[in-house]
Amino acid sequence: MRNGTIPTLATVAAAMAVLAGCAGIPASDPRDPWENWNRPVQTFNDRVDDYVMKPVARGYRWITPGFVDAGISNFFSNVADIRVFINDALQGKFQQAGMDAARFLVNTTAGIAGWFDPASSIDLPKHHEDFDQTLGYWGVPTGPYLVLPLLGPSSPRGVVGLIGDTAANPISYTGLFTNSSVLSQAISGGLGGLNAADLRADNLETEKIASEAAVDRYGFFRGAYFSQRNYLVNDGNVTDDDLLHLDETEEKLSPVNPY
Repeated sequence: MRNGTIPTLATVAAAMAVLAGCAGIPASDPRDPWENWNRPVQTFNDRVDDYVMKPVARGYRWITPGFVDAGISNFFSNVADIRVFINDALQGKFQQAGMDAARFLVNTTAGIAGWFDPASSIDLPKHHEDFDQTLGYWGVPTGPYLVLPLLGPSSPRGVVGLIGDTAANPISYTGLFTNSSVLSQAISGGLGGLNAADLRADNLETEKIASEAAVDRYGFFRGAYFSQRNYLVNDGNVTDDDLLHLDETEEKLSPVNPY
């Protein structure tokens, strides 16, 4: 994706709420043949979110000063730029790959391991590419909607993309630098947990808008998932008959802090 703003799943769901108001979304969808599995899994995920992730996110936000929160977000964003660079190259976006490599180098050095984001100030904006997008770029279909336990909305293509994203994440290899498997698991698990808490804290208000406006929360998030994937795979060049007109809704949702 070429611009610096990524519409997240909860943001897209909130946009659907803005556009559709309280109009219901049909429960059945030809893209969702596994609905009998997906709905109970989403219910399970919602309970985990209510009783674990939201309290953790609120506590994280309460104890974390704003500049520290921003630094943590910048750090994980900088790590993700490695994955972005790889997928730029796999999609043949070599000019963007060069920009993202330069962005990573600038933020890792001048930005002190990514804690700050000076690259955005010198015309090296943040891009968003992942392995799911790369597969879609080369024509691999999304496949049926699939809700994964704890991980949330996905698809068969998304599962394969998730494996690729994990392999491209340097945090997955922290164990190579320690002689203790317990220590390596603690480091990688701690970093993963910190990233999850940071993302969830940044998305508290957005998810609340979507949940309160949706008649069928499951249907909203299903539609949001497919719209987000379509938007990203096509670099924002969605057709007029797409489910959402994201350029219009981003302005309406501008006060909301996305992932």
